Amino acid sequence: MITVEEANKIVLAHRLALPTEDCPIEEAIGRVLMEDLHADRDFPPYNRVAMDGIGIHFDAFANGQRVFPIQGISAAGNPQISLQNLQHCVEIMTGAVLAEGADTIIRYEDLSIENGRARINIEDIVKGQNIHWKGLDRKAGTLVVPKGMKLSSSEIGVAATVGKNTIKVAKMPTVIIISSGDELVEINETPLPHQIRKSNVYRLQATLKSWGIEADTAHLIDNEAKIIERIQAIIEEYDVIIMSGGVSKGKFDFIPSALSHLGVEKLFHKIKQRPGKPFWFGKAPNGCMVFALPGNPVSSFMCTTRYFKPWLNASLGLEPFPYAYAKLAEDVHFKPDLTYFMQAKVVYQNDAQITVHPVHGHGSGDLANLVDADVFVELPKGKDLYKAGEIFRILPYR
Repeated sequence: MITVEEANKIVLAHRLALPTEDCPIEEAIGRVLMEDLHADRDFPPYNRVAMDGIGIHFDAFANGQRVFPIQGISAAGNPQISLQNLQHCVEIMTGAVLAEGADTIIRYEDLSIENGRARINIEDIVKGQNIHWKGLDRKAGTLVVPKGMKLSSSEIGVAATVGKNTIKVAKMPTVIIISSGDELVEINETPLPHQIRKSNVYRLQATLKSWGIEADTAHLIDNEAKIIERIQAIIEEYDVIIMSGGVSKGKFDFIPSALSHLGVEKLFHKIKQRPGKPFWFGKAPNGCMVFALPGNPVSSFMCTTRYFKPWLNASLGLEPFPYAYAKLAEDVHFKPDLTYFMQAKVVYQNDAQITVHPVHGHGSGDLANLVDADVFVELPKGKDLYKAGEIFRILPYR
């Protein structure tokens, strides 16, 4: 049995080198960018009017002129017009190209317009105001979004601006989530007294979907020969197998022996942690990674959050642990010499402190308790009292 730290090093050491693929911009949110995005022209590409109003030549105002005959009007999308007489003005709208000869915009709110003449009603005018100057944000050729960033709506907007209707991104691994056990029935069935409905595969599938992976699912009955036959075919089709159940020491826990029979290298089995001690991790000869998780719902969910998510991040070239830290709101006692992943509710205090309040359930089978919590708090082994006010890593799952 190894420590959490040792397990973490092994998992991250076996990250995948994921290839690049072209992704339509409409589907690129949350993906990892695999090319630099440069400005294809100045941002903005012209002197852009930032307020609805009139455009004037500032020197006329500085020389005491307050009433300006209106020469014409310009809207966003129109070609640039010229201010032919510098003692005149043009009505001009937000987003329009600044009229040639104009260098200052006065808002409609600061004007009165009558009989084709605009009167400026304020004195606090600054030359160049309300103009977004060409190239002010970025010059043509400037690197705007570097390779390796996770694409949010901000980066999607930049990609659209520079004309990228498809974006090169890291390809997501192909994943299948496999449940096992004769006690499991489909969610649309009415279970007998000795049965339960499948839940782990749906919880894990939803979790992976929130991370950008459309995972398939399958189920194995408690028959070792059939388990071997099915897994052998699955290994050839997927980059990653996530299994739920069948990895402990029960007489019907066939998964470890089946994987060994298929030549899957065991990299570790069992971690000094609670929940999730029986976690099995290995690599098939063709490179397929196997995360064989405990069957208890809290255990499988925690291991996915603590080990699969950092592995996925590392494979995508991201920081494995972009997690936050928080203070314990109360003392926590935990006697076993194991790393304890405690379920907790996050509270954001008015003094900018983040605190976590323990949410006590009834063990790793209490899936309903996950609804009441927001995070797992990672309490390291080596002590049995974790004091209120101490700071620990939190693994959010909301």
